Parts: sequence; C-alpha cells; structure tokens
Amino acid sequence: MILSAFAFSIMALFVKLVGDHGIPVLEIVAARSLISLVISYLGLRREGIAVLGTRKGLLAARGLIGFAALICVFYAITHLPLAEAMVLQYLHPMFTALLALFFLKEALRVGTLVCIVLSFFGVLIIVQPDVLFSSTTVDFDFFTVMIAIAGAFGSAVAYTLVRALGKTEHPLVIVMYFPLISLPASLILLWGDFVIPVGIEWFYLLAIGVATQVGQVGLTKSMRTESAGRATSFGYLQVVFAMLLGMLFYQEYPSLNTLLGAGLIIIGAYLNLTWKEKVKEI
Repeated sequence: MILSAFAFSIMALFVKLVGDHGIPVLEIVAARSLISLVISYLGLRREGIAVLGTRKGLLAARGLIGFAALICVFYAITHLPLAEAMVLQYLHPMFTALLALFFLKEALRVGTLVCIVLSFFGVLIIVQPDVLFSSTTVDFDFFTVMIAIAGAFGSAVAYTLVRALGKTEHPLVIVMYFPLISLPASLILLWGDFVIPVGIEWFYLLAIGVATQVGQVGLTKSMRTESAGRATSFGYLQVVFAMLLGMLFYQEYPSLNTLLGAGLIIIGAYLNLTWKEKVKEI
C-alpha cells in the first residue's frame, strides 16, 4: 500500500502536468487505460491465467464504477491544487470502512473509527464550507469539491468490490477489468475532442499508465490480505507525497489549514495501524 500510494501520487502529478498542456481528461483516461490493459493482458498470458476471470458480472461492475470515479478524480486534480485534490480523494478509506462493515461484514475496529472521525474533521478544516465557517482563508469551487468527494465515494465502492473479488480472482484480472471498460467508454465520450499529443506529452501519458499499473497492483494485492478499511488507510500517505510533489514541481505550498487537516488525517491513519497492534499485544 505504501508503494501503491507513492505510485498514485506520481500518477496524479503527471495528470496535472499533461492537463496543463491542454490534453482533455477523457483522453488522459483513455491513454491510462490502454497502457494498463496491455500490461495486464500480457502478464495474464505469461502466467497462463484465464483473462476474463470467473465472476464476470462483479468484475464488470468494479470496472464501470471505477471508471466513473476516475473521471471525477481526474477532474478534481486538474481543477484544484494537487495536495488539496488528493486530500479530498482520500476520503475513500472512510467510505470503504463503512461499506465493508455493511456489505462485507468486516468489523469496524476502534482504531478505524478514530481514523474516520479525524479524517472527517481534517477535511472540514481544509475545505471550510461556508455553512460551518463564517470566513475562509482558502477559496475552493463548491462544484469541484463535490466532484472530488463523489470520486472518493466511487473509489470506495470499487475498492469494496476489489476486496470481495480478491478471494476468487487473480489481482491482474481485477486490475484488467478497469481498463477493459474505461478504454472504450472514454473513447466514446471523448469523440471529437481528441488532441494529438506532442513532445513531452507522450512521456507524461506513458508515465500515467505505468504509475497507475503499479498503484493498482499494489492496492489489489494488499486488499487480499487485510480488511478493506484498514488496507486503504495506508493510502493516506499519498497526501504527504502529493504535498511534496506539489511543492517541488508547482511551488504549491500548502496553507496552514491544509497542513493541519492533513495532519489529522495522517494521525488517524497511524492510529488505525497501531491500535490493532496494541490489541494483539494484550
């Protein structure tokens, strides 16, 4: 999950870079999907594993929901500062823990509950909705924030499905169903808005695809050995990586609110890990 978080933050950086060059979001999704599809297919053929898996309906649902969530996430990344976009996206462990509780019957541990509460307040501090704060120091577009949160919820649904599928399906099969659906869907929706990449833009798109594959495989494998809520909580490290990359490449220095909110989120994720270890010792 740590490798996955780092890979996804690298992916987000290149999404923002190529978005600054005027490449449409759907074209970025299509390029990402094509590369991931090729890598997954070749990996499955090499290992002699059935490409389409066994639970095709559930696999297709994971791909479709993941595609919808990705559109929201990429839109947020290209319209918000990198660190803030990643913080909002990483509401998904909170949603995942709740979905796993109701649909997978995975117990909601005290540490996970603490993580959910701290993460919720962390996001409130970062976004500072007008209904709760009379004045704000950071101005966010409400529609973009809602799109980002929708992406986080969609990701949680997809990850819950990954957890359910992990008991019967090979990780590469689960990963492959996402680009199998997102590639044709993004091409159809893109239609006449295609922009031919030039120069460094080809490298950016390739890097997005490779980083995505590393992140997806890491996440899928980790979900096979740990509960959905706790596994995804490690992904909060992406917030730290995103801040560092945003400062390095965009000179986007997080505000005090962002640092405070992200700090609460990271503390929550840490407690989610250590709380279980303490229980084991007892």
